[in-house]
Amino acid sequence: MNIATWNVNSLKIRFDQVIDFLLKNNIDILCLQETKIIDDNFPHEEFSKFGYQSYFYGQKTYNGVAIISRYKAIEVTYGIKNYIDEQKRVVSITVNVNNFDLRIICVYCPNGQSLESDKFKYKMEWFSHLTTFIHNELSNYNHLIVLGDYNIAPSDDDVYDKDIWQNTILVSKDERKSFANLISLGLNDLFNKFYQPPKSFTWWDYRNYSFVKNNGLRIDHILASNDINAICESFNINIEMRKKERPSDHAPVSIRLKLDKIS
Repeated sequence: MNIATWNVNSLKIRFDQVIDFLLKNNIDILCLQETKIIDDNFPHEEFSKFGYQSYFYGQKTYNGVAIISRYKAIEVTYGIKNYIDEQKRVVSITVNVNNFDLRIICVYCPNGQSLESDKFKYKMEWFSHLTTFIHNELSNYNHLIVLGDYNIAPSDDDVYDKDIWQNTILVSKDERKSFANLISLGLNDLFNKFYQPPKSFTWWDYRNYSFVKNNGLRIDHILASNDINAICESFNINIEMRKKERPSDHAPVSIRLKLDKIS
């Protein structure tokens, strides 16, 4: 089973790239961020032509998340439970696979803009509510995956130049603590389960030839419960999609699960 996440930075612009990625990589479930499209305009009929169900939570111009799935959801949750947020950043589904329930949570975490801004305060508040939400979800689902653009580089190894990025947004101590708090709930960063080449990143600025120079950050993550960690057999950052004409500034990240190892 192949599961992936991708900040597409406008689904309207990159719909064809999304379909290409789905089909060429035999993706079963894809989490999308920054769809930037209202629900009434979501191309669910187009996805259905390729055998996919769509679960989406969007808004005009900004944010927006979606889950594209070959499996029909038996439960759908929009947003973070018990947290009122006008920004559309979280959608979750439960699918039944081989007689077990798999919980998929797609997140587009706030950027924060700068450490002194109100947007950073919002980011810290948002992560606090997300952590409570995930804590509760883990008590209900043994097979749980939280995928998306976290807008946090967890360690200095996840930044192309730690001196340039020191004490800035995406790498601050508070942000990294928020990420660590999520891990401490009982989640695993599946990137760390396998050998990864140095300077493995998922995002590169459009400016200053950042992708060509590999001046990137690892801010797109797949976190999973212990039961999922046990059956994960590969992890991949698909940088080929970043080489496309008019690409997203993010590369898709994917995992493969060995379903016959389910306990």
